[in-house]
Amino acid sequence: MDVQKKASVLIEALPYIRTFFGKTFVIKYGGNAMLDDELKKAVILDVILLKYVGVNPVLVHGGGPEIDQFMDRLGMTPRFVDGLRVTDAATMEIVQMVLIGKINQETVSLISKYGGRAVGLSGKDGNLIISREKHHHAANLGFVGNVEKVNPEMIISLSKEGYIPVISSIGVGYEGESYNINADTVAGELAAALKADKLIMLTDVDGIRENTADPNSRISALKVERAHTMIEQGLINGGMIPKVEACIRALESGVTRTHILDGRKLHSLLLEIFTDEGIGTMVIS
Repeated sequence: MDVQKKASVLIEALPYIRTFFGKTFVIKYGGNAMLDDELKKAVILDVILLKYVGVNPVLVHGGGPEIDQFMDRLGMTPRFVDGLRVTDAATMEIVQMVLIGKINQETVSLISKYGGRAVGLSGKDGNLIISREKHHHAANLGFVGNVEKVNPEMIISLSKEGYIPVISSIGVGYEGESYNINADTVAGELAAALKADKLIMLTDVDGIRENTADPNSRISALKVERAHTMIEQGLINGGMIPKVEACIRALESGVTRTHILDGRKLHSLLLEIFTDEGIGTMVIS
């Protein structure tokens, strides 16, 4: 890229930087963007840049593939019901070890390495995410939780002090017990509690399509009513359902915009936020 093109990119970004200064973005970090070193670095740099231009990013992560790998090493077989991990006491220990002890700390360290300041949290810290057991009509899921309440004061304070909060999707029950919560759900509830300007889901697809097999059928803006219909028709299915439901929950609570982006594209966050031609799918009211 020549010098003038670089200048044009910066000028194009200026109105967006002005608009989003001081706003909060909740970013769900997952999929290949967490596993591929190049993508991981790109996401972390994007998040740090957002902080430096005046946005308050809040990073939420899961870690399903790494939990599976750890269980496999221990000779344990993961079990799922309707996409939810059955989480007995032994599995809950592994979930916490991987999410809090490994992924969360690695992410905080990467942010520090590339010039940012981050604090790692789980939903248990400061009673950030109060949870109850999630009931399923056909199975006992164990320590799988719903979000009952979010206490966002600590996140707000850390953001004001210049830190990037990095949050693992573990909740705490009323008796101090730990719960494994879907990270998409956590991101949506946090965005709602923080009255965020944006909720951004990084995933392994290029957005929502009218026809899943046709890459040219990507929907750039999807209204909530249409999203409900597509879920009922099975056009939105599997792991995309909790992402879309989280977007809808956030919108209903006053979040301005929600986005589902392909985290496999380098710097997809910046391309969506700071350029005239967005990528992925916006879910809108």
